[in-house]
Amino acid sequence: MVLFDACTVIASIFLAFSLRLGHFYYPTGNNHLLLIMIASPILALPIFYAFGFYREVIRYVGFKALWQINQATTLYAVLWALISFMAVIDGIPRTVILINWSIVLMSVGGSRFFARWVLSQENITNPLSQKRNVLIYGAGSAGRELCTALYQSSEYNPVAFVDNSVELYRQSINGLEVFNEDDIEDLIQKHNIKEVLLALPSISRRRRNEIIAILNPLPINVRSLPSVSELAQGKVKIDDLRDVSIKDLLGREPVKPNEELLKLKITGKVVLVTGAGGSIGSELCRQIILQKPKQLILYEINEFSLYNVDQEFDKIEMSHVEILPILGSVKDRKRFQNVVKHFSVQTIYHAAAYKHVPLVEYNNSEGVLNNTFGTLIAAEVALAEKVETFVLISTDKAVRPTNTMGATKRIAELVLQALSKQESSTCFTMVRFGNVLDSSGSVIPLFKQQIKNGGPVTVTNTNMVRYFMTIPEAVELVVQAGAMGKGGDVFVLDMGEPVRIYDLAIKMIQLSGLQVLDEDNLDGDIEIKCIGLRPGEKLYEELLVSDNISQTDSLLIMRAEESMLDWEDLKPILDQLNEAINNSDQEKVRELLIEAVPEFKPQCDIADLLFKNGD
Repeated sequence: MVLFDACTVIASIFLAFSLRLGHFYYPTGNNHLLLIMIASPILALPIFYAFGFYREVIRYVGFKALWQINQATTLYAVLWALISFMAVIDGIPRTVILINWSIVLMSVGGSRFFARWVLSQENITNPLSQKRNVLIYGAGSAGRELCTALYQSSEYNPVAFVDNSVELYRQSINGLEVFNEDDIEDLIQKHNIKEVLLALPSISRRRRNEIIAILNPLPINVRSLPSVSELAQGKVKIDDLRDVSIKDLLGREPVKPNEELLKLKITGKVVLVTGAGGSIGSELCRQIILQKPKQLILYEINEFSLYNVDQEFDKIEMSHVEILPILGSVKDRKRFQNVVKHFSVQTIYHAAAYKHVPLVEYNNSEGVLNNTFGTLIAAEVALAEKVETFVLISTDKAVRPTNTMGATKRIAELVLQALSKQESSTCFTMVRFGNVLDSSGSVIPLFKQQIKNGGPVTVTNTNMVRYFMTIPEAVELVVQAGAMGKGGDVFVLDMGEPVRIYDLAIKMIQLSGLQVLDEDNLDGDIEIKCIGLRPGEKLYEELLVSDNISQTDSLLIMRAEESMLDWEDLKPILDQLNEAINNSDQEKVRELLIEAVPEFKPQCDIADLLFKNGD
């Protein structure tokens, strides 16, 4: 490059004189002029070096480099002219200075962009190249930047833009033509498009859902460009293209949280989270840390889960929060009480529970011990140690339950409601919500794995529907609801519209760039199989036992007014339940669950469960 630039600078001066004079020029008899022409690289090359010409990777030369070339060549041309005139060298027309500058600019700059073009053709002309043809949805600044990046990619070949702007229709940007939504299907067939890349990082979730709904029926994979805020926070790289998250299909526009409520029960306090290694518990810990508690106690029975969450927080700079990982079970009263007493805990978020419906159905005694008596022990310890706030993470399966898990969680709610009526300094609050996306044991990770394995995707029933919410959104609302509690409150989160699981399976298959294999499409890729309801499952979930609800200050949090049992009525049932479990009397356990929760309508016969359960 240095040799090329040196020759170019010398040749440019000779060419400038020749163009100015109208014939090939060579300065015979003027040794001073010949010397200053031949010595011009001594002036030019240090300037070019200072402007970084020889540090550029030619393959990736951009328009910023063009501006640097313009500055460097201008400086060189001006200095060469000044030196020539100061040396009082005869025979240099003034217009030669301008012509020389123009030729040097075009030669030095043009050579670099020509080399870049040649090098960038390698992947295109290489017969072994496996580039995938893609559409870029969005011809704004993000789309243009993405297009430029993809030109350098060895994986993607952008073939067109898609944008709804009337002004841009059929115009050309970065060498690609702009089409609208109606042209997508034709473009896919014509160019064998495999993926659509969404370069719309700032659009609303509602608009994103509309676009995805248009792309759903098409046999393509959909990826999206990260938002500007994610790039700024370093969560993703500029060249990251992520799969469209299923939360874009199920979610709603996020509601801004009440910052005062988030801080009220956490900031400056000692906070304990049971089940801290689980999906909900770990996210609770993440959001609690942001509110700067005095101490955060991670209480978890599973050693590996506790290790993982503790290691996650070890990697984050948190000098303002002391984090204490503690192994223990909520069923161990002495252990739990020692921890709460020793650290003077002020706020407890009780997320520890067995939540997998079929497993709890086959292990109902352990489900009752953990979910019901674990909550009772934790609540009694909170009363004894004068804990200020106790928040129970409940579930929609506690409403008119058809399984043991739901019944145990409803009794846990009844325990807190009964205890809250007694004179105490502890404020008991319950927060009830449905399924959360990507939690352990949820349907979405299962579908992803089944699709990855080539299918089939299994659903229990074509008519099954569920409420969904993202884990961070649910936890954010849990913290706010916990701060609203006055004692014995049951808060219900607005989960939006229920989603049919069968439709969810279809969308996930289509968004993976595959087609559903069924009677109407025998050439499809992934089959969906209905395997029937599992033990204790029902087709739909509910969030309210009765319709008696009231709105709170948050648009997504409601307060439910529901019937309850006094402690004097509930205590004998709990005592008998404990005795039945100790005696492995499963029929008695079932009877007492129904007595405590009259709405409990078991789907599984107790005789069927006794065969599999180890009691």
